[in-house]
Amino acid sequence: MTREKSGTRRRYSKDVKAQVVAECGAPGASVAKVAMAHGINANIVHSWRKQARQDAGAVVSKSADFIAVTVEPVQLPAPAPDATERDIEIELRRGAVTMKITWPVSAAADLAAWTRELLR
Repeated sequence: MTREKSGTRRRYSKDVKAQVVAECGAPGASVAKVAMAHGINANIVHSWRKQARQDAGAVVSKSADFIAVTVEPVQLPAPAPDATERDIEIELRRGAVTMKITWPVSAAADLAAWTRELLR
């Protein structure tokens, strides 16, 4: 049994769309439940919400004026003389044996290669 399409599409006023979108924005609201309560397909409501977000973004961008801002360069403090480069510390355990390894951060790539070979 086939169903004939009526050829007419339901139209909704801007007020109805705005009300449905606003209800969806309420805390804890479900788009599907709001759509069902109004007898509208949830996909339609999702598209209305997307359009409302785009319209809101367009309104903001149209009304925003250019504001010149001066940014001063930030002078970072020099590292303290005792703030040396930290080392990478690894502790490997197998049964009763514990092995502690300290490796300089500057040679991290070498540590990665060493670890890869160790785990083969």
